[in-house]
Amino acid sequence: MGDPKEIEVVGDDISGENWHFARDESTFASRGQKLIYHGPLKPFERLLLRSPLVPWAYLASNLYHNIFWYPFIGKKRVAKALETPWGRVFQNY
Repeated sequence: MGDPKEIEVVGDDISGENWHFARDESTFASRGQKLIYHGPLKPFERLLLRSPLVPWAYLASNLYHNIFWYPFIGKKRVAKALETPWGRVFQNY
């Protein structure tokens, strides 16, 4: 279901829950995607997304997230999230 109003939640009242997700936040990957699909890299879409270069995107993403983003940014966010009541519930699964 794509509309949160249509989702029936059973159990705790979560109406006041807000995890402060940024709807319009652009990540490195999303900015690149917009450049390829809608920006100046559009003429290179076929080369970038349907050629032997494609596996390099996977490698670049893996390196970015596992070598840079998670150790320097994500790890703190995960630790903070796990300290919340919802984080403790998650850890008990």
